[in-house]
Amino acid sequence: MFLTKDRKFYRTLTSLMFGVIFQNIIAYSINMADNLMLGSYSQASLCGAATVNQIQFVLQQMTLALGDSLVIIASQYWGQKRTSEVRSLTVIALICGSFLGIILFILTSLFPVSILSLFTDDPSYIREGLAYLKIIRFTYPLYILFTILISSLRSVEIVNVALKTSIFSLITDVTINEILIFGRFGFPQLGITGAAIGTLTSRILELTLVCIYLLSFDTRLQFFSHRISGISKQMFARFFKILTPSFISNTLWSIATPIQTSILGHLSSDAIAANSVSTTLFQYLKVITVGEASASSVFIGTLIGSDGKNKKKIKEYTVSLQWIYLFAGCFLAFVLFMIRHPFLSMYDLSSNAYQMSDQLLLVLCVVFLGMAYQMPAGVGIIKGGGDASYVLFLNVISTWLIVIPISYLAAFVWKLPVFVVVIFLNSDQIFKCIPTYIHVNRYRWIRTLTN
Repeated sequence: MFLTKDRKFYRTLTSLMFGVIFQNIIAYSINMADNLMLGSYSQASLCGAATVNQIQFVLQQMTLALGDSLVIIASQYWGQKRTSEVRSLTVIALICGSFLGIILFILTSLFPVSILSLFTDDPSYIREGLAYLKIIRFTYPLYILFTILISSLRSVEIVNVALKTSIFSLITDVTINEILIFGRFGFPQLGITGAAIGTLTSRILELTLVCIYLLSFDTRLQFFSHRISGISKQMFARFFKILTPSFISNTLWSIATPIQTSILGHLSSDAIAANSVSTTLFQYLKVITVGEASASSVFIGTLIGSDGKNKKKIKEYTVSLQWIYLFAGCFLAFVLFMIRHPFLSMYDLSSNAYQMSDQLLLVLCVVFLGMAYQMPAGVGIIKGGGDASYVLFLNVISTWLIVIPISYLAAFVWKLPVFVVVIFLNSDQIFKCIPTYIHVNRYRWIRTLTN
């Protein structure tokens, strides 16, 4: 039987998945709103913000490594209802996150021009980026602390707080952007500085709301109402054992992504436009898969912590999860295929760019099928089950030893068409399915991380 009949499985998984997925969509919409509103203000402002957002992207990946590592271990403790250890792990993650946030704030304060020059050499983009970074740098520690606290809540199966907080954050960001970017209601027209103020305000609101919840409404984690104890060298070692491969993997991926983008960017202006448009739609659907992975990580970790010796139940749920990934992947790939033309009609593209965008979206429909299985299976089941090293080794081999070299050859040596280069750039989403399927169904990833 490929799908379990256990109703509790579906109730728990549905609650986790929908909360995480919608929160991811709203969080992604915040970045989209900034880009769209700045894009309608000026190209220099849009590109300046996009340059600074390269720093934000690297920060996001490092922060996600902290949050994911916390969830992997803390969810096993939660499965045993040992909330004291969950609180201790949260403190460890907050210490690491604060250290990361302070370092990044100092670097962006002391060397802003040097850092922005790594991503662009256009003086107008750097000038706009400096105005944006001057304020945005204050959001970095806030974002890290918020993400870690939300991850701690997620590890004890509380996901709606992140969703509601992100909704308030989105409304705040869009409202302030509209007022300050364009100078509405008598306010000064601040352009990119107004967008930075909107983002900073929304980050402050996010962190404030989650702290209010933890102080006044939380009855499960009880982070502020109980004394933190039990932080030992062993717990630090346990956390860093999971964090190290996750941190390296996410950091390398954050470096590889702009390299892959630059390969297309050096082909033609139409290729840049087509890649930007098609990737926008693809990323919106991708956040659903990322949500599946995050929810599966909590589910698997809690299951191992509460019933780790019952391998039969773990195997039953693992098989069911894999089928759910496949069903969801087929449905989302079909949605991507059906809406590609209505979506492209929203853009003012040349005929060549439109045709190229359509070709890229057709390629991404196939890519989505592979990604929808291997990402949640690898990150959600394998990594969530305690085997963080697998994802690191698989990503290093596939991205740095296969995808980037062969894509470079396809673009600049073999001079292949753009859509073929895109196939090579995304080929890992397909061939990673095979080793992931084998590893998942050998069940060697089941590791009890609690003492």
